[in-house]
Amino acid sequence: MIYHLLNYLERYMDIPGAGMFQYLSFRAAMAIILALVIGMVFGQRIIRLLQRKQIGEEIRNLGLEGQMQKKGTPTMGGLIILTSILVPILLFGDLTNVYVILMIVSTVWLGAIGFLDDYIKVFRRRKEGLKGRFKVVGQIGLGVIVGTVMCFNSHIVVKEKLDRRTADAEVAYVVDEGKPRPVFVGEGEKSTKTTIPFIKNNEFDYHWLVPGDSHREDVLTWIIYIVVAIFVITAVSNGANLTDGLDGLAAGVSAPVVVVLGILAYLSGNVIYADYLNIMYIPSSGELLVFAGAFAGALLGFLWYNCYPAQVFMGDTGSLAIGGIIAVFALLIRKELLLPILCGVFLVESLSVMMQVGYFKYTKRKYGEGRRILLMSPLHHHYQKKNFPESKIVVRFWLVQLLLAAIALVTLKIR
Repeated sequence: MIYHLLNYLERYMDIPGAGMFQYLSFRAAMAIILALVIGMVFGQRIIRLLQRKQIGEEIRNLGLEGQMQKKGTPTMGGLIILTSILVPILLFGDLTNVYVILMIVSTVWLGAIGFLDDYIKVFRRRKEGLKGRFKVVGQIGLGVIVGTVMCFNSHIVVKEKLDRRTADAEVAYVVDEGKPRPVFVGEGEKSTKTTIPFIKNNEFDYHWLVPGDSHREDVLTWIIYIVVAIFVITAVSNGANLTDGLDGLAAGVSAPVVVVLGILAYLSGNVIYADYLNIMYIPSSGELLVFAGAFAGALLGFLWYNCYPAQVFMGDTGSLAIGGIIAVFALLIRKELLLPILCGVFLVESLSVMMQVGYFKYTKRKYGEGRRILLMSPLHHHYQKKNFPESKIVVRFWLVQLLLAAIALVTLKIR
């Protein structure tokens, strides 16, 4: 809102300083600062409100060290994260940008699902919360929305680099060995291409999965892309939910992921950097840097109160939203195939649960009693059972995530 107001004032009244809001870097910095302030300053007020409403976490006794001491800690702290994201992006983001609109819709959509889950747990006293099938229906609904908009919205396009200049080509100049070199980019075209890490010609088009002689190619491509979007959103959202089991773990692991996605969005939306790095040029996607700034600031602001020993838990209001937002962000900048590396901690946590449950059921059928691979799943509880201090587990998971984030950035040049 401030962005649009100051753009208007700068255009028609030439107010000094208003032009600064045209720069993505400035607005992203402002979004980070405001999100941090909201999280750190107003977060305490939200925690007090949750305490007055007696919105405390019900703890199951799993035999973990220090577990019962957390009983009564306020939950639904994801409201702090959601507020810290939405306020800065509404103030500093370009609300006419389709990518920003999709991210706002995704944040509200998944936040509402998580909030409903926490509400049922806390106020209805039903420990299972919102039934799993309803969560999946919500995630499927978001996947359909994102997939449909990506396939059919005229503002979501990819521009290919041209070997020579044409009448309608966009021209930019890059410095190559100290000399300016023109880069020619063609008209925007609808595409379902995505990026494959570590591959020389690192683009894959979902359209290739459709038979070439089909008269319903667009519909089949749309269906395939929607299935991919649903799978990515559901997988990453549930992975983040499973990771949220120790103080500061989910927020601290997610922050480097968001920073990397913000960098990739900025590079993909800039024709000069896209040409230099030989990556897909996605016009207008650079605006997502402002959202990434707000998201990163929100996570760090929440971590102020969520680090060990936690004063508040994010609950499903935060964890489901965090994973889903990351998934949608990656889909928008066509980096969803990078998520197994970038979100490696989420992936391993999810696999640990699936392997544990699958092996238990298999051995129970075969031997009459269930056996386990890990002492407890998800993986972070396995290390708790081995008497690792909670803070040490969290910090080591953070370090692993930082390494994965660095590897994800390296894929820009290693292929």
